[in-house]
Amino acid sequence: MNLDQKQSPWRKKIGGWILAGTVSVGALLCLVGIALFLTSCEGDLRSDASNRIFNKLSIEYIGEYQVPNEFKVKDTPVGGLSGLTYDRQRDQFYAISDDRGDKAPARFYTLKLNLDTNNPRQVKLKQVNINDVTLLKNANGEKYLRSETDTEAIAVTPQSSVFISSEGDRLKKILPFINEFDLKTGRVKQALPIPERYIPDTEGKRGFQNNLAFESITLSPTGTLPASGEPLRLFAATESALMQDKEVAKVGKDGKIPGAKNRWLHYLLSDRAEIVSEHLYQLDSPPLGSIEHGLSEIQAIDTSGHFLTLERSFGLTGFRVKIFQATIGGATDTSKIASFKGNNTIQPIKKQLAFDLQQLDIYIDNLEGMALGARLSDGSQTLLLVSDNNFSKRQITQFLLFKFKQG
Repeated sequence: MNLDQKQSPWRKKIGGWILAGTVSVGALLCLVGIALFLTSCEGDLRSDASNRIFNKLSIEYIGEYQVPNEFKVKDTPVGGLSGLTYDRQRDQFYAISDDRGDKAPARFYTLKLNLDTNNPRQVKLKQVNINDVTLLKNANGEKYLRSETDTEAIAVTPQSSVFISSEGDRLKKILPFINEFDLKTGRVKQALPIPERYIPDTEGKRGFQNNLAFESITLSPTGTLPASGEPLRLFAATESALMQDKEVAKVGKDGKIPGAKNRWLHYLLSDRAEIVSEHLYQLDSPPLGSIEHGLSEIQAIDTSGHFLTLERSFGLTGFRVKIFQATIGGATDTSKIASFKGNNTIQPIKKQLAFDLQQLDIYIDNLEGMALGARLSDGSQTLLLVSDNNFSKRQITQFLLFKFKQG
């Protein structure tokens, strides 16, 4: 029926419905538009807030170098490289090995980058030269015995020394440590205090999980400058949660298993070492099929409490590695919080993804060490990563070099 040809009450009703529908749809679209506008504004506000919290960063991949299998320095096998630090005074890196004395005594290596800088816009990594090895010694000037250490992280000071962390061994009742060693002789100079909550108890309810203790340490940039007048500040983080903070893995509403709640210590190293604060570092959810997932390295990038963090996982799909920017500003001091379980009031260290290494489309091994190096001609810094090959023939000692820039 053609409504234009026949006038009827239905035409008026239909016309009214159409008019009402048009007004309703218009109002709905208007409301949707307002909602979208407000959402957009909220997103912009969140983005602005995020920009105020985090620094603007760029990370650009340069290249890779693999250490030949069974490479040795002074008859010492090179492998198990778990932590890196850059010595600005001498323009060289130091890499700690996590060998527990099975291949050689506890030690760190001296490294030098060989770069091709003929084209400033396209710097190339030619080689990583491993030039020397330094054996660590205890207070008696003796080398550490087998299984006494599980050294994982290293940070150099301007006083010709390095701080090194060891995870110890919970099963063998060997305590972890963060000690300062002389750069040349390798002899221990001092031991930092470790809070009791980190020390394993006999009931298995407190302290480090085995092989998941102090995996990473870093020093504040100001304190690492010679004659800066500023005290050294050292930051140390656990690889995963302490026993008292460990929660039963449950799939959340987002379909993911929450990451572990790690502890992050802040030391002030003046006349005597003291702990300033402690914070919660929340790991990302482990990738599907992960067997291991943890925080393997931290690197201070300024004096305002900003860091790079390296989260690494291993599972059915191989290794997954992500670099985050993190800031301790505004994070809750957890020094007096006995357990994180069930506590939803804690403000963790804020972080945001800076670089996902999966985008490189290259083979990624067990990356554990990370350090900022020298500046390049364009103002950027070198950022070096290294893998722990576990002295396995199925793995490699892999160095990855990046350009790192702030602002």
